[in-house]
Amino acid sequence: MKFRTSAVASVLGSIILATFVGNVFSFSIHTPSNTHMAFVNTIGVSSSRNEISQSSSKLRMADEAMDMDIDDDEEEEDDQDDPLADGVDSIFWLPSISSSKSDTISGVRDGAEVLPFFPLGGIVYTPNSEHVLNIFEPRYRQMYTDILMNGSKRFVVAMSHPEKPGTFAEIGVIFYLDDLKEVSEETGDQIKYICNHRVTRRVKIHKILNPEAWESRETYLKVEGTILDDDEEDDDTPDVQMDESIENSDIYQQLVGSISSSKPFSSTEESLKKSFEQLVNVQHDLEEDVRFTRASVSSLAVRSGSGENGLWQTIRLWQSFIEQRLVARQNEMQMEFQEKLLDFLKKEKGLDENELPSAIGFNDLSPALQDEVQELQKRMAVELQPLVLENTLAIQKILEMENHEARCNLLTYFIDAEKKRLDAKKQLQSMFGMVTEVEFDDDTSDDDEDDDDETDDTDGNDEDPKGSSGSLLVDEPDAFQ
Repeated sequence: MKFRTSAVASVLGSIILATFVGNVFSFSIHTPSNTHMAFVNTIGVSSSRNEISQSSSKLRMADEAMDMDIDDDEEEEDDQDDPLADGVDSIFWLPSISSSKSDTISGVRDGAEVLPFFPLGGIVYTPNSEHVLNIFEPRYRQMYTDILMNGSKRFVVAMSHPEKPGTFAEIGVIFYLDDLKEVSEETGDQIKYICNHRVTRRVKIHKILNPEAWESRETYLKVEGTILDDDEEDDDTPDVQMDESIENSDIYQQLVGSISSSKPFSSTEESLKKSFEQLVNVQHDLEEDVRFTRASVSSLAVRSGSGENGLWQTIRLWQSFIEQRLVARQNEMQMEFQEKLLDFLKKEKGLDENELPSAIGFNDLSPALQDEVQELQKRMAVELQPLVLENTLAIQKILEMENHEARCNLLTYFIDAEKKRLDAKKQLQSMFGMVTEVEFDDDTSDDDEDDDDETDDTDGNDEDPKGSSGSLLVDEPDAFQ
């Protein structure tokens, strides 16, 4: 991951709930074989404030007008097929902990086992990804001690309900502990462990066995769950039980990947690759701020299983893409405020470029800027939070799918939906371009009715055919170092 930020960006980030604000941001995911599956988010700096405002306004007008351009019958058909038509209720949730009763562990159903449960909020984790956790709560310190002592080295993580505390998704994942470092002395016992994990498999949670621990916080939660086998399509791999650390080793994954890569693509895999290629082409035609690189088309991972060519690589890539698209929209919303903040620091505080602070408190702002910050936060909550929730539910829905084919089909659906959005945007931008040209002709024709040809020449010389948005984009095609 490689980025450049300005001092103003750092100041702004400390005021608003922003993850990153900057001039240029590049992101890539590297698979074990160094295959680049990447997208680029490029937001350039324009010297003209009016260019930024006009371009942003045009894009917003295009986005807001999209729904009017969709045929009613087609929209109704899409709603019927939409896997997230019921919103939050589209996901399978466990009963709330508050309504559950403690269950004595006398036995578990066939194929299930008792597993530690670590709620990590409203984030969806997917197989074949790696994560680092800092452990400081006493109950989770005990959990890590227990999984090390019994040798399992694993626990369950599942998404939390966005509106109902103590309610969790029925389908979660297994976190497998790869490495643990005790840092009590270095941190003054503020943090006990820094732990590296690999997400290995999905798990279906049947019930929470000790719900009272949620309120008491005296110990960690335990669940009865069935670990799901997502490698059922790999019929050529040996059907032998093995230690999970071996099964998830790089050597084993490369072996499985080499076997899988020799097979022809299935029809659902081919359909996914085709949809992805079409989306990338449209993204580059529109010069989207956040877009996949063209190189990612040929390296798209769509195979079954969890190897380097497995579909979970692409699902994680898609998850990162929609996250960065939201960040780009957030940055766009903050751009005007960023300029006002810079003026405030330079003119009212008397600071030059080299003296800009890395952080500034809310109370240090002028009353007018304080009002703008609060208003901006409200706008971001109204516009961005629903999009964050929708994208989170989309990944959780993919996680729920029973098999590889179903996951391919669902990811294809979401990719096609994004392409439809961009197709509508492309059409509307073309319409806005035509309107702009007509208005330009009307303005100039008032001076001289016989200057039609001269007006056409002026159009060609003074107007950038791509519009002012061209100055906002810095194209770095397939350049990921």
